[in-house]
Amino acid sequence: MDDHTRDDSVDRPTAGTPTGWLPEQNRWKHDTLRRATVHGVRLYNAGEFHESHDCFEDEWYNYGRGRPESKFLHGMVQVAAGAYKHYDFEDDDGMRSLFRTALQYLHGVPNDFYGVDLLDVRTTITNALTDPTVLDGWRVVLDGERPDAREADYRYAESLDH
Repeated sequence: MDDHTRDDSVDRPTAGTPTGWLPEQNRWKHDTLRRATVHGVRLYNAGEFHESHDCFEDEWYNYGRGRPESKFLHGMVQVAAGAYKHYDFEDDDGMRSLFRTALQYLHGVPNDFYGVDLLDVRTTITNALTDPTVLDGWRVVLDGERPDAREADYRYAESLDH
């Protein structure tokens, strides 16, 4: 475990035993990754794609290239950036480019990584390559739910050095 990614204040999963959760230790392998993921997913689901991107990107810098953690976070950075291109700039070519890159990064990462339903993420962004309207109303699943953003998520994003 990397001590610099430890934070005992990070809550356990609300459902299941996703990859990254260490039930025998009652903690996450990388607590700060889970914290960034929770905030990033909630902000994505609220349509706050730039802030979601920042949550994933800030945490991404904690991991070396090629590690599943790095691949996951880099992939989610690309997902948020692609949605940002689609919704804020109406740039579906840019979205497609970012989603293709996201699929490369997310390839081989477990489907339940840190509670995110990556099979659903990969399926949705793959479908969006040919039909961007599949993004309309789509929300990322975390611990079996599609959580809404809370004030704490906005405060977390604001606290990042971007």
